[in-house]
Amino acid sequence: MIEKAYPMTAEGKAKLEAELEDLKVNKRREIVERIKIARSYGDLSENSEYESAKDEQAFVEGRITTLEKMTRFAEIIEVQNVDSDVVSIGLKVTFVELPDGDEETYIIVGSAEADPLEGKISNDSPIAKALLGKHIGAEVAIGTPGGDMNVKIVRVEQA
Repeated sequence: MIEKAYPMTAEGKAKLEAELEDLKVNKRREIVERIKIARSYGDLSENSEYESAKDEQAFVEGRITTLEKMTRFAEIIEVQNVDSDVVSIGLKVTFVELPDGDEETYIIVGSAEADPLEGKISNDSPIAKALLGKHIGAEVAIGTPGGDMNVKIVRVEQA
């Protein structure tokens, strides 16, 4: 079975590895301690602290599995090796909505690094899919649930 590659910057991979380490070293230990304390309260069938800790344990173990897979199959994007006139993963792209919209700027990253609140959008997002491979000055139609949005790429630069 072929595993999915997770494109990301070296910085993004380092952040994921740090989160993974924290979950394994610190969070696991905290949850085990919470479960131990909750068990000491007696009857587990009506013990909300125990249930809460077990739920958190399941979430953390799932996140650990996901992070291990993402870091194992990380595909590091070398930003300095890409053409800065073409929109690609790891670069910052600025566009204006046509005919007279506001300027918007995003850094296109792999799905593992996406954080829209920080202006980082996934390469799998509709906006990024439409912009990837396009040059400065290109007019692009981006499919959105509310209809197509037409934009013009005005800048592509190192993030």
